[in-house]
Amino acid sequence: MKWEGRRKSGNLEDRRGMSNKGKAVAGGGLIAIVVILLQLFGGETGQTIAPILEQVTRQQQTTQQVQNRELTPEEVKIGDFVATILADTEDAWHHIFRENNLGTYKEPKLILFNDQVASACGNATSAVGPFYCPADQNAYMDLVFFNELHTRFGAKRGDFAIAYVTAHEIGHHVQTLLGTSQKVRQLQSQMSKAEANRLSVALELQADFYAGLWAHYVQGYLTENDIEVAISAAQAVGDDAIQKRVRGQVQPESFTHGTSAQRKEWFLKGLRTGDFSQHDTFSALLN
Repeated sequence: MKWEGRRKSGNLEDRRGMSNKGKAVAGGGLIAIVVILLQLFGGETGQTIAPILEQVTRQQQTTQQVQNRELTPEEVKIGDFVATILADTEDAWHHIFRENNLGTYKEPKLILFNDQVASACGNATSAVGPFYCPADQNAYMDLVFFNELHTRFGAKRGDFAIAYVTAHEIGHHVQTLLGTSQKVRQLQSQMSKAEANRLSVALELQADFYAGLWAHYVQGYLTENDIEVAISAAQAVGDDAIQKRVRGQVQPESFTHGTSAQRKEWFLKGLRTGDFSQHDTFSALLN
């Protein structure tokens, strides 16, 4: 992606130089990442994240000691890249909100961290993966996740995987601003688990559509390889792909994020159409 020299967002908060070190015990590391991926990756965390974060925190008993360090030149560069992507989402969504009479777009913060971070949805470790917290309307991301995405789940390596995930999390912010997430949580409280899962899938696929919609607005800066990397990341985190790799079998009734094919389909629909009015994943899935 052509990004250097373009506007960087002032809403990026980089905490990677501030890390809490301690002695981790059973339940941390890759095992926790796999467990959380099955439940949360890319999620608008809302009511669900608190108990899960609590569980991970209990499992990872640490003696916290804050350490500050200088970021490496490579870390500074990737931070500038994320800030540019965030700026692009701001420009795109300000335009989309105006064009569709959606009111005023409120820009969220994106917080980069190492190891663990405090949010209004609870204290999170890297095991949670990227997430959006509606309580403070911030997105959170530890970039170590993308190494796992490549080495463990087979996604193509490339910076645009970070761009896709960033745009997906900002999609959850849009859902919060428009009241979609709140309506889904209210309906889920009155449903069976299987029915609630179907709503979760629709919510996640809509965030993928919104990520594609953002990509449509910046496609002049994209290469063909960027799109391939984004699609590869979307497919790698499909419920069926993760369950097959981790459990060896697929249980569709437990899906919460959509299949690899669905995630690819809705991302590409947003990219190709650039049409916000086609964002209704709920009617497409539930009727």
